[in-house]
Amino acid sequence: MRERMTLPAWNGLATLDDAAIPLFATALLIARDEYPDLDPAVYDALVDAHVRALRPRVDAAAYAPMKMLEINRYLFEEQGYAGNHEAYYDPRNSYLNEVCERRLGIPISLALVQMEVSRRLDVPLDGVSFPGHFLVRLPVEGGVLVMDPFNRGRPLDVDELRERAVPHLDGSPMDDQVLQQILHPASHRAILVRMLRNLHGLYAEAEDWERALRCADRILRLAPDRVEALRDRGLCYLQLGHLPGARRDLGRYLLMQPDADDAHRVREALVVASAGAGRLH
Repeated sequence: MRERMTLPAWNGLATLDDAAIPLFATALLIARDEYPDLDPAVYDALVDAHVRALRPRVDAAAYAPMKMLEINRYLFEEQGYAGNHEAYYDPRNSYLNEVCERRLGIPISLALVQMEVSRRLDVPLDGVSFPGHFLVRLPVEGGVLVMDPFNRGRPLDVDELRERAVPHLDGSPMDDQVLQQILHPASHRAILVRMLRNLHGLYAEAEDWERALRCADRILRLAPDRVEALRDRGLCYLQLGHLPGARRDLGRYLLMQPDADDAHRVREALVVASAGAGRLH
């Protein structure tokens, strides 16, 4: 019998190995920032219910692709999980509690549900930090099965994967080695950082600086070496008029990345923070 799910503490995540970070529970921890009354037991029980319903079907399937077909059919056809094509940039699509309740999400949040259900069924589904949309992959005989959780778990062949990746490669050739590198399984830490970066981008675009700041700070709790999050947090501090925090973070960013492409812009922001003027205009 599995132990009751508990959420980790933010302050301890940076010291954990990637594989030791509980993916589903930490995604719920991210959601609890926005929904402080969130009860993780509710969503743990929901996943368990999915697993109980699927267990006979998955156990009866002889091969990994057939097991995955049963999981996808159940989640996307019977349970109604779907990509939110109409309101892709709604922040609720990135919060796991909302995804479970509304059955709507973006690729990475739907992948988290798909991965958690699959792994509890001993189907070793991994995430892929594919450029553009997040994907999932399953080891199969002779290679990997790559699927798109945003489109009902549809399998993707090599030609479509190349077509999707090329616009993000700055003209670099797309040979087999490059594609294999892109399809490498994403670590738990990398997946969670990508979720938080998505949220940061949404909130920064909406000029919701408090929430954008929170996301940047959470990234640094997970991955203190992510210097772009240090820059982002500093710029949020500046927008909020917290000048000591802005000076500290922007100064550290420039020390660590003096030749960054955005170094000139960050230096200008640091000048504003040092002059005590506050918000950027």
